[in-house]
Amino acid sequence: MAREEKPRKVILVGDGAVGSTYAFSLVQQGIAEEVGIVDIVKERTEGDAIDLGDATPWTFPKHIYSTDYSDAKDADMVVITAGAPQKPGESRLDLVNKNLKILSSIVEPVVESGFDGIFLVIANPVDILTHATWKMSGFPKDRVIGSGTSLDSGRLQKVIGQMEGVDPRSVNAYMLGEHGDTEFPVWSYNNVGGVKVSDWLKAHNMPESKLEDMHQEVKNMAYDIINKKGATFYGIGTAAAFITKAILNDEHRVLPLSVPMDGQYGLHDLHIGTPAVVGRKGLEQIIEMPLTDKEQELMTASADQLKKVMDKAFKETGVKVRQ
Repeated sequence: MAREEKPRKVILVGDGAVGSTYAFSLVQQGIAEEVGIVDIVKERTEGDAIDLGDATPWTFPKHIYSTDYSDAKDADMVVITAGAPQKPGESRLDLVNKNLKILSSIVEPVVESGFDGIFLVIANPVDILTHATWKMSGFPKDRVIGSGTSLDSGRLQKVIGQMEGVDPRSVNAYMLGEHGDTEFPVWSYNNVGGVKVSDWLKAHNMPESKLEDMHQEVKNMAYDIINKKGATFYGIGTAAAFITKAILNDEHRVLPLSVPMDGQYGLHDLHIGTPAVVGRKGLEQIIEMPLTDKEQELMTASADQLKKVMDKAFKETGVKVRQ
């Protein structure tokens, strides 16, 4: 008799633009066999479940349904996209107080359900909300992960690829730090085919100032998209699905994620974007990139900004924590 395998199950919390795009990416790529959707607007989750199911005859078999927090009890992952969206003129950090309160209303019932899987946090400000999820849940650090600078690094790959005329998948590049205004590119490493981007500029008689132009373009890309269409969701929805696949398929893949600092880069007691290895058990190892003195200054400044905002928000909201 063939051994029955337990279907890989994801509970998605938040069925807005990012959440529904993420769910559609799971369907398109055949990630997970079971997806339950939770949102305060129950009818929307019911409609989305039917609509997403309509795509399965042309993609992959998948059980998709509307559900509630109690269903997280046997899930492999709970993915949190719920929260107030970033509006024109707002930074991600401006969302912190209202989204901390929303997060508290999510994490508590998920934990009470008996959930024993991996939290993946997508909602913004993602670094602070990932750290808060860890504190609220009482979970081990390896089972609470944030999307971090995955989207920013992908945007940087795209911009470099356009400049050099190569497929962005062939670009090796990272943005580090906060997923937000203090993020920065690691120009001492970022390369195509082993050739640093800075060296490529010199070889093609392009000014070094192009590096800062690309930094600013990537940093401000979300603002540009939000000003033009109101929200960003295709990029982050696809990136989140990619992270989910790496975890569920036990890929041991290196991705730029929001992970806990325990001395890396001289930082402690916060989550911030850096390359990390993920697999079926969650966070496997944190990769501390060798930074130049200038890059280390930028990383420290980014962490200081996150800590300042986070500490103030925790004090003002008084959210309940388990650790």
